[in-house]
Amino acid sequence: MADSFKDRRSDRGPFYHGTKANLQIGDLLTAGFNSNYQPKIVMNHIYFTALINGASLAAAMARAEGEDRIYIVEPMGSFENDPNVTDKKFPGNPTRSYRSQEPLKVLGEVKEWVRLSPEERHQWQQKIASTKGEIIN
Repeated sequence: MADSFKDRRSDRGPFYHGTKANLQIGDLLTAGFNSNYQPKIVMNHIYFTALINGASLAAAMARAEGEDRIYIVEPMGSFENDPNVTDKKFPGNPTRSYRSQEPLKVLGEVKEWVRLSPEERHQWQQKIASTKGEIIN
């Protein structure tokens, strides 16, 4: 396995995935969908985090209809630090954000968390829209 795909099993989670999709326990999340940040790009990885706030932001930025949801997930294979917010852009992995080419299995749903206010959501949407940064896919 290439050096950039080192298994990050030292972080044992729990892990979260933010989305607007209505999922069930046992469902598998997979790569191959359009990016929420640059919709013309089909992502080669599925993304997740060990921080509920990171999953909350991902759910808020998801380009879909429906309510924000955060799922507790289990990586079904190896995973790496997400280079879009770590390694190449920030030293280490302070956001505890990861990605995998293997599926994530839904273990449960988080029902209570601090949600972004409409103002915070708008600020993030503007920030992302103005970012010309390349997605490392």
